[in-house]
Amino acid sequence: MKYLQEYRDPVTAKKLVAAIKTAATRPWKIMEVCGGQTHSALKYGIDQLLDGAIELIHGPGCPVCVTPIEYIDKALVVAEMPGVIFCSFGDMLRVPGSKRDLLGLKAQGADIRIVYSPLDALTLAQQNPNRQVVFFGVGFETTAPVTALAAYQARQLALENFTLLICHVRVPPVIEALLNSPSNKVQGFLGAGHVCSIMGYHEYLPIAARYRIPIVITGFEPVDLLQGLHMTVKQLEEGRFEVENEYSRVVKAQGNLSAQALLLKVFDTVDRSWRGLGPIAGSGLALNADYDDWNAERRFPVTNIPPQESPRCRSGDVLQGLIKPTECPEFGVRCTPEKPLGATMVSSEGACAAYFHYRIHPHV
Repeated sequence: MKYLQEYRDPVTAKKLVAAIKTAATRPWKIMEVCGGQTHSALKYGIDQLLDGAIELIHGPGCPVCVTPIEYIDKALVVAEMPGVIFCSFGDMLRVPGSKRDLLGLKAQGADIRIVYSPLDALTLAQQNPNRQVVFFGVGFETTAPVTALAAYQARQLALENFTLLICHVRVPPVIEALLNSPSNKVQGFLGAGHVCSIMGYHEYLPIAARYRIPIVITGFEPVDLLQGLHMTVKQLEEGRFEVENEYSRVVKAQGNLSAQALLLKVFDTVDRSWRGLGPIAGSGLALNADYDDWNAERRFPVTNIPPQESPRCRSGDVLQGLIKPTECPEFGVRCTPEKPLGATMVSSEGACAAYFHYRIHPHV
């Protein structure tokens, strides 16, 4: 496959490791924002190879993990209603709400279906005119355009039995929230390549300048990560604070203009609460007034549901990069993929899941 083997080449990787260790005159703390980057870094042992030169800090780049618990609870309420077909990406089914999860509700007989796209849910609504079909729309700017397309098509079709429970979030505001935190220790960022393939990277330019911090847009293969880290270290050592694009084979400065136009057509930017992090201004997307008829929160009684997070779960500290998953006393003991306390242990991009699979059970 093009752009695969060369980005997993061990000879190139070794050269980059050596270059990073040569360039780094002190241990730098660099956060990879994306959960996909976290899993790749642990899978290939990049954090261990660079120990002493770089400390990788794992950020809130798992969209499933940061979906607030109140939205999981809302999803459970809607999914349990008679006549509803509730559609979701598979990752969301194991995420614990206050008292249960979607998978358990499905086992009890609720009609909950895993789909690969919101457009699959739209098709289900057309095929089942006597049922209410609801799609659970979560994720960063990467997946938001397809959700927007589903809402747009539902409006064009005047499809009355289709709604969306929306909890999309935006990356730049959470980066600023982390930098504004008094406990922040991040000195550089690896930007999420997939998000920037949609949005470009113009929103990161003022962040890098204001906070005097380098941001390098980076891919997901080991050579991508090492190249991105090398570029970040070079900036730090030279006292530069710029936005650079390592992932140029995919990401362009302007991003995908058609996808951005669709987002503007369908969504408003709103304040959003993040699981483990709390409310962040301007960090969410919500259906605008033109699409309010397809808003599941308007059609179903899901307001005023008080969330109950497990007091033993420290996923919020993990998502902020304050601790590593293995520093949580519940990790691998009372919190496992089979019995998770929080979303970071069950999501395919969660940091706790990455440590469980690649550190505790490296052959899983």
